[in-house]
Amino acid sequence: MIVYDLQCDGQHRFEGWFGSSADFDSQQGRGLVTCPHCGSAKVNRAPMAPAVGRKGNQMVERPAGAARRSDPAPPAAGVPSATPAPAMARGPVPAEVAQAIEALAKAQAKALSQSTWVGRGFAEQSRAMHYGERDAAPIHGQASAEEARGLLEEGIAVVPLPFPVSPPDELN
Repeated sequence: MIVYDLQCDGQHRFEGWFGSSADFDSQQGRGLVTCPHCGSAKVNRAPMAPAVGRKGNQMVERPAGAARRSDPAPPAAGVPSATPAPAMARGPVPAEVAQAIEALAKAQAKALSQSTWVGRGFAEQSRAMHYGERDAAPIHGQASAEEARGLLEEGIAVVPLPFPVSPPDELN
């Protein structure tokens, strides 16, 4: 797994997890990497600081009570902090997080096994079912952020999948 800091053309920064650099390039090329804040597909890797650990035999002397450079400043008393929580340090994923991701992946796999891939026709097929032009059935496919917004505005319930899905004809 590789973790990238990503940024859309609207300057929103977020994190993306990919199987490899080639996996990111492939998903980006197919328009599958979108900003979770605004839905933009114009997403690029943001500059990242390398994770460089301290030598194991070095001690860092710090006066008692002094904050580390990475510690966030405490908010003033009674004033909520507008600063987001610090990002998780690069390292092993906590067991609870790994279990939650695994459970989510299994739930998605089960849902996909019980639905039909409709590809780029997802928005059109969803509308046809909503307006009674075809029988209702579980489907999954691809839709642009604009198409998804349009469906939601029409009152058609759609949910983005938490993990990317490859079209059946592109699987090994």
